[in-house]
Amino acid sequence: MNGQLDSILNFLLYLVVALPILIVGILVFIYTTPYREYRLIQDGAATDDPRKIAAAKAAAHDLSGKIIGLAIVVASVVINSGSILDLLIWGVIGIVFQVVIFYLFAWLTPFHVIEEIPKGNVAIGIFASRMSIVSGLLLAALVSY
Repeated sequence: MNGQLDSILNFLLYLVVALPILIVGILVFIYTTPYREYRLIQDGAATDDPRKIAAAKAAAHDLSGKIIGLAIVVASVVINSGSILDLLIWGVIGIVFQVVIFYLFAWLTPFHVIEEIPKGNVAIGIFASRMSIVSGLLLAALVSY
């Protein structure tokens, strides 16, 4: 019974650290992009304007991809970390590199991701989403090495 209690306490400790890392990462994503994903999503839900609806879809794809990518990194860190300090350090590194990779992606593409998502270019929102997931998978592999 004592072993299970230790496991439950360890689970709770890692949960209490991992969830805030994920929340901070989401906030960092929201405040480091020039467009406001939640505002675009909210505006698209409250209108019949096809452009705003498309912008909401593009932003939802983009933001959800960033969240999934970061969650993959955080999950890998939880699995491979030796301590809570490892989780904190590598979680922050994961957030920073997800943001850096997004801007690198935006800079290297022939289209202007940062301009196209608020315009309602859903295809670019989906593409950006998948790039965030791919970068999360790569970062997860790198932090587990």
